[in-house]
Amino acid sequence: MAAYASHQDVTTQTVGVGGVAFSYRDLGPRTGTPVVFLNHLAAVLDNWDPRVVDGIAAHRRVITFDNRGVGASSGRTPSTIAEMAKDAGAFIWALGFEKVDLLGFSMGGFLAQVIAEDQPELVRRMILAGTGPAGGEGVDKVTALTYLDAIRGALTFRDAKYYLFFTGTPHGRSEARAFLARLNERTDNRDKAISVPSFRAHLKAIHRWGKQQPTDLARIHHAVLVANGDQDRMVPTPNSVELARRLPNARLTIYPDAGHGGIFQHHTQFVREAVGFLDD
Repeated sequence: MAAYASHQDVTTQTVGVGGVAFSYRDLGPRTGTPVVFLNHLAAVLDNWDPRVVDGIAAHRRVITFDNRGVGASSGRTPSTIAEMAKDAGAFIWALGFEKVDLLGFSMGGFLAQVIAEDQPELVRRMILAGTGPAGGEGVDKVTALTYLDAIRGALTFRDAKYYLFFTGTPHGRSEARAFLARLNERTDNRDKAISVPSFRAHLKAIHRWGKQQPTDLARIHHAVLVANGDQDRMVPTPNSVELARRLPNARLTIYPDAGHGGIFQHHTQFVREAVGFLDD
């Protein structure tokens, strides 16, 4: 096992690639295929749900990282998904991995698809959560929705994820509060917040992905687990159904009374399914 066993106290490290210092965390057993987590819009290392990180790291080696220009990583954040995916691939190779599993959440799921298409030999299996294909339904509206819910959050003194990631039902609101509390469990050596220019670059990249012509996902032959909530407003749930339909080796899980953050709301079930899928 790794010397550090939890998201709460794992050491943050850096690796240099082409003049960029990528910030990352590495935990879990050192056997089997590593699982590289690809993060969502505006997210840094501390935005992963500790229950998901620790749950999977109890069984598999887990790598979380800040892509170029995000959080504590240096460089300028690209404004296209293709460039971000190229950077993510370079980071993975820099760690010496020749084969990895990918867990891509939201924007991270866009990157995972590109990596699987451009570098298929690098990927063994993928989990695509709260995400969709290029040109997917409503993806080009993420910018407007994000700003709207950021304003709602400011007016109600809440994190925008309270509205963006969860349903408005009593159960959804309760799960939102629990999730946001978990994000603050790590108190020492927290990551830097994303900068405004990097946030804008993310939004531009997502908008371009939403306007992009669909790609031939039948070329991705990896085993894929697609997961989402049944009421995702950010990347509407039909995109997950479409991914599972177009990917030739995919299975689909939809969580009830859940939004964009369905894998966080249903973290116990998701971790169980994810570990089973990766070990299948």
